[in-house]
Amino acid sequence: MSDVLILAGCPVHELLERQATSLARQLVHVFVEEIPIYRRLPREELDGDITRITEHNLRMICEMFRHRRPPASAELAPLRASAARRAQERVPLEALLAAYHLGTRWIWDRLIATATPADFAAVIDLNRLVLIYTEAVTSAVCAAYLQEREGMLCQEQHAMHTAVSALLGGDHTALAAIRPAPGYLVMAITVGEHPDEKQDEPGRSIAGRRKLARIRAAVQGHATEQVLSVLDATGGLVLLPYGGEVPIVTEVVEAMSRAAGVPIWAAAEQATPAEVPAAAGVAEEVLEVARIFGHPPGAYRLADVLLEYQLTRPSRATSRLAGLLDPLLNNPDLLRTLKVYLETGLDRRRTAELLHVHPNTVDYRLRRAVSLTGLDPAKPAQLQQIGAALAARRLTPR
Repeated sequence: MSDVLILAGCPVHELLERQATSLARQLVHVFVEEIPIYRRLPREELDGDITRITEHNLRMICEMFRHRRPPASAELAPLRASAARRAQERVPLEALLAAYHLGTRWIWDRLIATATPADFAAVIDLNRLVLIYTEAVTSAVCAAYLQEREGMLCQEQHAMHTAVSALLGGDHTALAAIRPAPGYLVMAITVGEHPDEKQDEPGRSIAGRRKLARIRAAVQGHATEQVLSVLDATGGLVLLPYGGEVPIVTEVVEAMSRAAGVPIWAAAEQATPAEVPAAAGVAEEVLEVARIFGHPPGAYRLADVLLEYQLTRPSRATSRLAGLLDPLLNNPDLLRTLKVYLETGLDRRRTAELLHVHPNTVDYRLRRAVSLTGLDPAKPAQLQQIGAALAARRLTPR
C-alpha cells in the first residue's frame, strides 16, 4: 500500500471508486448546466451514452491513482469511440473538450477539499497524474474526433462533386437522386492571392485552404440549402441554391471578398437545374471576358460586358476592327491618350490629369489621332467604332 495515493487517511482511488456511478450522474448534470450544447442533447443520450462514458472516465482515473500510471491505450478506446460519435452528431470539438476539462476540474476540487497539510506530497503527485490524464485524454479525443470528421468531410466532398457533376452533365437519373434546388445562382469566380499565400510550403497550402474555407462559409451564409462548389485557391465554380428570392450577386461576391481578404472576380447566371450546364458555360465566358479586358474585381453579368463578349466571339471582323487604329502604332502617346479619353467619359481635364500633361496637349493629340485614323470621338457613330476598335485590340494585340 506504500505506493497508493492517500488523502485524509483514505486511498484516493477508493474515494472515487465507491461512488463512481453517482458522481457520473452529477457530472452530466454539471455539463448540462455549464455547456450550452449539452442542454440540447436528447435526454436518452445524456442518461445513456454520455453518463456511461463519464463513469468510464472516473473508473479509469481510479486505476491511474491506484497504480500511479498513465491511462492505457485500451482504456482510452471507449473515449475515442465516444469522440467519433460526437463528431457524427456534429457536437463541436471545443464543447467536447470543455466537458472533459470541466469534469477533471470538478473531480480535482472534490478531492482536494479532503486534503490536509500532511497530504502535501500526495497532492503534488495527484496533480502530476491529473496533468498526465488531461494530456492523454485530450490527445485521444482530438485524434478520434478529427479522424471521423475528415472521413465525413471526404464523403461530403464526394457527394458534392457527384451533385455538381450531375448538374453540369445534365444527368437526369443522377439529378433525381440528389433532389436539386428549384434554382441556382451559377457563379464562375477567380480568387486573388492572399498575402499569406506568398510564403513557402506548407504555409502556402494552409493559407490557401483557410482562404477557401472562409469563402465557402461566406457563400453558405446566403443560402438555406447546401452550396455546391468546385474550387481551388485560384477560383472555380459555385452553385448557390435558392427557392424563393434570388440572392443579390454583388452582395454575395462582396461577402466572399471580405471574408477571404482578397479581390474576387465573379460572373453569375440564374438557372434551373436543367439550365445549369449552359449557365455555367456563359458564366465562365463572361468571367474570362471581364479578366481579358481588365475589369476590376466584382460581380458581372452578361449584360455588363455585351460589347466585349461579342468581340471575343470568332469573327473575321475582329482583326479588321482592331486594325482601324493601326495608324497610331508609331505614335503610342496618341493611342494612350485616345484610350484614357474614352475611359474618362471624354473628360479632357481628367485625361490630362491621368496622363500628367496639359489639357491643350490632350486636345493636340486627339486632333492628331483624328487626322491619322479618320475617326472622331466627337461623332457618336465613330465614337462607338473607336471603343470597339480599342476592345478588339485587347484580343488581337499588334
